[in-house]
Amino acid sequence: MLKKTPENQAALLLAVNGLNLLASVLAGTFLNVYLWKARQDYGMIGWFAFSQQVAVGLSFWLAGKWVKEHNKMNALRLGIAVSGIFYLLVLWTGEAASSYIWPLGLTLGVAIGLFWLSYNIIYFEITDAQNRDYYNGWMGLLGSLTGIVGPFLSGWLISSLQGQRGYRVVFIVSLCIYAAAAVLSFFLKKRKSEGAYLWLEPWRELRRSGSGWRPVAGALVFQGIREGVFSFLIGLLVYIAAQTESKLGQFALITSSVSLVSYYAAGKWFKPRLRSSGMLAGGILLVAVIVPLLWKLSYGTLLLMGIGTSLFIPLYMLPMTSISFDLMGETAESASKRVEWVVLRELSLMSGRLLGILVFIGVLSVSGSTQVIIVLLLALGTAPLGSWLVLRRRLHRREASDMS
Repeated sequence: MLKKTPENQAALLLAVNGLNLLASVLAGTFLNVYLWKARQDYGMIGWFAFSQQVAVGLSFWLAGKWVKEHNKMNALRLGIAVSGIFYLLVLWTGEAASSYIWPLGLTLGVAIGLFWLSYNIIYFEITDAQNRDYYNGWMGLLGSLTGIVGPFLSGWLISSLQGQRGYRVVFIVSLCIYAAAAVLSFFLKKRKSEGAYLWLEPWRELRRSGSGWRPVAGALVFQGIREGVFSFLIGLLVYIAAQTESKLGQFALITSSVSLVSYYAAGKWFKPRLRSSGMLAGGILLVAVIVPLLWKLSYGTLLLMGIGTSLFIPLYMLPMTSISFDLMGETAESASKRVEWVVLRELSLMSGRLLGILVFIGVLSVSGSTQVIIVLLLALGTAPLGSWLVLRRRLHRREASDMS
């Protein structure tokens, strides 16, 4: 049973997040393809991702006061509502959306920031160090299920209805699902506010000698370097290689199905004492699955990479997610600053994502050749090994304490 929260409330939270994820992947999987079809420009796609991350980081930091001192549930609902507004704007601008990259990206970033700030705080409050990997496994399962249904359905709709009409239908369906998530969120109980928000605490903590957050923040920066680019580029490359949305939907269906199995297995058997060795193995394997792309960039090799990534990503992501939340709950004092630590966590991820995206934009502004893109993917794909390097001592200490 999850800590401090009745099981029905935990199930409701998972359901709200599941609907939010479903709406996001239903339309979001093809969002960059939609923009690409309007203007085939890697730089434009990169700046769209960059603007999102700027807004995500600022939303976490600025909304932290609201979430800690007032009503975190309203922040969750507003995040869902702004997501709906974003897709209304995309529908309104139509094919001209690629000309409004910054306002659209900032709007989507605000939606993501508000939702995930409040969700992460609630997540921390209902889990502890003993059940966090188990809960993360269920979250991975939920993400995989939505990843199976959403992209396949939207790919089929876009291909069947053809062109703008298919995209409009997908965006409208996503709007309806966001509305359902917002309604369901009102069944979640209001959670108690606690203390005053400390605006500069993330920076003070990183400056403090011996802070446990220093290596964790460094590891999160490395995580962000990889995912900032991989989150949008892989799907776009699949579409460019296959030249049809249905193939991208098929790619998402297959890789999410594999992810479903791998997260189930990780949630069941991956224990805290295995975090260090598992994370190292996961980092190495995540690099290895990119190597076949050096020989040929095709739908087949991208699918091979996607399947491999889905198999091995839990080995990396479960320790990365758990270790920062474990750190938040080490003492009663640190738990009381959980909002500030969630903000610190997100600002670290944002820094890495922005760095990775800037490297992507800089390299692609010099050369957009296929070989350059693959080498760039391989270089950015080594970032998980950086996470392991800066965390290895802390992971080893945790293993030793679990075995004693």
